[in-house]
Amino acid sequence: MNAEFVDSNIHVYSRDECAGEKRTLALELLTRIWHDTTGATSIQVLCEFYTVVTRKIARPLSPEDAVQVVHNLAQWRVHEPTAAHVERAARRAARSKLSLWDAMIIESAVALGCATLWSEDLHHGAVYDGVRVRNPFKK
Repeated sequence: MNAEFVDSNIHVYSRDECAGEKRTLALELLTRIWHDTTGATSIQVLCEFYTVVTRKIARPLSPEDAVQVVHNLAQWRVHEPTAAHVERAARRAARSKLSLWDAMIIESAVALGCATLWSEDLHHGAVYDGVRVRNPFKK
């Protein structure tokens, strides 16, 4: 399986009616990933998504609608990190000068055996333990 991990920011853009072209591009990417059944996520992404779309976008989703999206995303491969994953992410964060949250996203993508990690927050083209970061908004 050629799994593709999608960071929470991409999911948020797909639901943010004010995100313009980023919403269109995020929806196109997610539609393809759903069709290809290659989606991967983590508990962290599900929590971040819910928090942002119910509180921080211009037109927030209702809690019920956000829970439904989380339920749908839970059909993907979902990484449930352990304390050992947090320790590895903390070491990665210190070594690579990343935030712990970004390092946890990478750790989850690595743990799930993903080839690609879609994110706007990480360096486009970087490779971490075989996982290539791609920014869907880079032209």
